[in-house]
Amino acid sequence: MTPEILLVMAVLAFAVLLFIFEWVRVDVVGIIMMVLLPLLGLVTPKQAISGLSSNAVVSIIAVIIIGAGLDKTGVMNSLARVILKFAGKSETRIMSLIAGTVAIISGFMQNIGAAALFLPAAKRIGNQTGVPVGRLLMPMGFCAIIGGCLTLVGSSPLILLNDLMIVGGKHYEPFGMFGVTPIGICLLVAALIYFIILGRFILPSKNVGETSGPMSELLANTYGGIGSLYEMHVPETWSCDHDLMNLELRPIYFSTIVAIARERGKNHKIAPDAQEVILPGDHLAVVGPIESVQRMAADYGWALKDDLETFAEELSPNNAGLMEGIITPRSELVGETLRTLGIRNRFQVSPVAIFRGEKLFISGLTDLRLESGDALLLHGRWEMFHMLKDRPDFVFTEEVKGEILRTEKAKLALMWLAVSLFMILGLHIQLSIALLTGALGMVLTKVLSIDEAYQSVDWMTVFLLGGLIPLGMAFENTGAAKYIADTIMAALGHPSALILLTVIGALTSFFTLVASNVGATVLLVPLSMNMALNAGVDPRIAALTVAVAASNTFVLPTHQVNALIMRPGGYKTVDYVRAGTGMTILYMAVMISALMILY
Repeated sequence: MTPEILLVMAVLAFAVLLFIFEWVRVDVVGIIMMVLLPLLGLVTPKQAISGLSSNAVVSIIAVIIIGAGLDKTGVMNSLARVILKFAGKSETRIMSLIAGTVAIISGFMQNIGAAALFLPAAKRIGNQTGVPVGRLLMPMGFCAIIGGCLTLVGSSPLILLNDLMIVGGKHYEPFGMFGVTPIGICLLVAALIYFIILGRFILPSKNVGETSGPMSELLANTYGGIGSLYEMHVPETWSCDHDLMNLELRPIYFSTIVAIARERGKNHKIAPDAQEVILPGDHLAVVGPIESVQRMAADYGWALKDDLETFAEELSPNNAGLMEGIITPRSELVGETLRTLGIRNRFQVSPVAIFRGEKLFISGLTDLRLESGDALLLHGRWEMFHMLKDRPDFVFTEEVKGEILRTEKAKLALMWLAVSLFMILGLHIQLSIALLTGALGMVLTKVLSIDEAYQSVDWMTVFLLGGLIPLGMAFENTGAAKYIADTIMAALGHPSALILLTVIGALTSFFTLVASNVGATVLLVPLSMNMALNAGVDPRIAALTVAVAASNTFVLPTHQVNALIMRPGGYKTVDYVRAGTGMTILYMAVMISALMILY
C-alpha cells in the first residue's frame, strides 16, 4: 500500500463524514473535493475541474432544461393528468405508477434523463394530491437507477459489458439486448414491493416548498379561520331560483363560491358574480370553514364531496389558490366598492376577505369602500394573479405560484425531445451533445427563454457531481481501487459460485459509491472473470454480476439520479442512508438469487 493510496482513502473518509454529518451543504463538499484533490497531488488541476464539463454533468444540465421546457408548455400537466386518471388519490398507486414508468423508460435511455424528465410531473402530482413529494421522488429515483438493468443499453456498465468480456485473448459470447431483462424485472418488482411495504417508515413525510391546500402557511397565520376549498354537488331536485346575492351565503355561512361547473362538469365558470343563479346539477367550489360548509350543505340539501372531483385539476394547488394583495396608494380601486368594480368579471378572482387595520371582514365585502392599505384575500387561478402582479393596483405579499403556460409551444417542446431521443437511439450521438441539441432548440424556438433555461438548472447538483467525478479519478489514478480489489480477491482462495458472486457484487457496489460505475466496471470485469475461471464458475456470469451490481448505489447521494432528486425531495444524507441501506441489501439478495436460479 503506497502513501498515495492511504491519502486517497483518507480523503474518501473525510468526504463520507461531510455527507453524513452535513457540516457543509453537499455541493460545497463537491467544491472541497475539486480544490483538495489537486492540492494533495492526487489528480491534476485539469482533472479536478473536468467533472464540470463531463458528459454526465452536461447531460444533466441539458435534460433539466428540456424537462423545464416540457413543464412550461403544459406537457407535464397532461402527463400528470394521465397518471392521476389511473392512480387516483392512492399514494401507493401513484408511487408505483410513477416509479414503474420511469424504470421502463430508463431501460432504453440514460436513467438520469428519465428521472429528470419525470421530475416536474412527479412534483405536480404530489402537490395536486397532497402526497409529500419526498415520498415520490426517492422511489422514482431508485427505480430509474434499477431500470438501467432492464436492457443492455440501459446503463453505461451494461453497454460496456460485451466489449470487456475478453480473457487471455478469448472473446466470450456476448449478451443479447434483453439478456439482462429477467434480473432487471426481479429487481424492479422487489424495489416496488420494498417501498409499498416500508415506504411509510423510511421516507420523509414533509412537503418541500409547496402546500397541499389553497392557503400558504404565511397566510394561514392571518386568515386561519377562513377555511379551505371544498366541492359540493347541487341535486337535480334543486328548485330555488335565487342568485348568489340573495342566497346570502357569505353573511350566514362565512363562505364564498369561487367556481361553478355545469353540463356534467364540462363548462366551468371561475369567480362567478353575485347575479349568478345556481342550477340543478351544478358543481360548486366553496371556500369556507368546514363546520359552516357542512351546515350550508345540510340546509340546502347539497352533497358535500370528500375531496375535489370536478375541480380536481383546475383548482388544484398546482393551478389555483389564495393570494393576499395590498391596495397601493395610487390604485384605481381606492374609494370604489367591489360591486362597482366588478372585480370577479374583470380579473376572474373571488374576494374572500378584507383585512383593514386590526379588523377582518368576511361578510359585507361587496359594498365596502376600499381604502389604501387594505389587504384583499383573493381566490383565483395562478395565471390571473401573474397578470395582476404587473398592475399598479396590488402588491402581493407573497411570490405568485405557478406560471403562465405556453401551451401553444407544446408541440415544439415534444418535437425537440423527439429530436434528442432520435439522435441518442437512432444516430448514436453522444448523450450530452444530443440533449444539448434539444435544449438549444427549445431556446431558439422560444419554448423558454435563455434566462428561464439558466434558472431551471439545479446548480447544487452540478457542483456535487462535478466534485465527485475527480474523487473517482483519484481512486483509479493512485491504484487504490485495484489494490482493494486484488487484496479481496486474493483472500478468497477457491470460493463457491455463491460466495464468489456475492463478493464481486459487494465489491462493485462499494466502488460504484465512491468512484464512477464505468471505472468500477472496467476494473472489475476482467478481474472477476479471471477469478471465476480459477474457481470453476462461468466467467460470463461473473462479468454480468459486475455490470448489474454497478447500479447498486443507493446509500449516498453520489449517483447522478440521487443527486438530482436531493433538493426537490428535501432529502438529507441520512434519508439516503435510511432508505438506501435496505434497498442495497435487497438489491444484492435479489441479484444473486436471480443469477443463481436463472443463469
